[in-house]
Amino acid sequence: MKTEKIALVTGANKGIGFEVARQLAARDYRVFVTARKEAAGKAAVKKIGRKAEFLKLDVTDRASINAAAQDFGRQAAHLDVLINNAGIIVEGDDAVLSMAAAQFEETMRTNALGPLFVTQAFVPWLKKARQSRVINISSGGGQLDGGADGWAPAYCISKTALNSVTVQLAAALPKMSVNCVCPGWVKTDMGGANARENVEDAAVDLVWLADEASPKLTGKFFRHREEISW
Repeated sequence: MKTEKIALVTGANKGIGFEVARQLAARDYRVFVTARKEAAGKAAVKKIGRKAEFLKLDVTDRASINAAAQDFGRQAAHLDVLINNAGIIVEGDDAVLSMAAAQFEETMRTNALGPLFVTQAFVPWLKKARQSRVINISSGGGQLDGGADGWAPAYCISKTALNSVTVQLAAALPKMSVNCVCPGWVKTDMGGANARENVEDAAVDLVWLADEASPKLTGKFFRHREEISW
């Protein structure tokens, strides 16, 4: 009997997360679409179709994360792919010397701590899959090797932290594939209309890592299916 493939994508009501969820559903994955707002999440599920299900989840709230994990466990026996996609750039994130504490903390909670705590909560179901994968959506702005240019410092620092979270999780979960991906400058609400890449092409690269790449790849950073430096 063929075991169903199950994926969960955070922040999947729009943008890259939505498109990744849509493409995975097209590959016959049962996809859990998470969002903070129920209406937005359910609207995304309706667009994707019968393979998608909504799961309410706020990655900045430990209680919400734990509740979502328990809700997931009542509906599924394992999790093959976890994609930590939810992320933000807060308004006014433009100068490291004047960065406000609240601004920095909000960014870190969403972009770095969120993926860590979500992964922790879903590890019991990831361990039940034959070969599970965790994919964190990072950014070239988080690279220490030539990544800093003054743009969105809180966001970039949070992505540097997420890269570190990724390698720590890879070390702690040696039987899983744990990697992070820079999708590039993509036409989303965050990337803006002038971005170079479209959502569909960015999602293709993420789906490759989720469904096609060797499961032996772990603790690595990718852009366009090529490993890049930290």
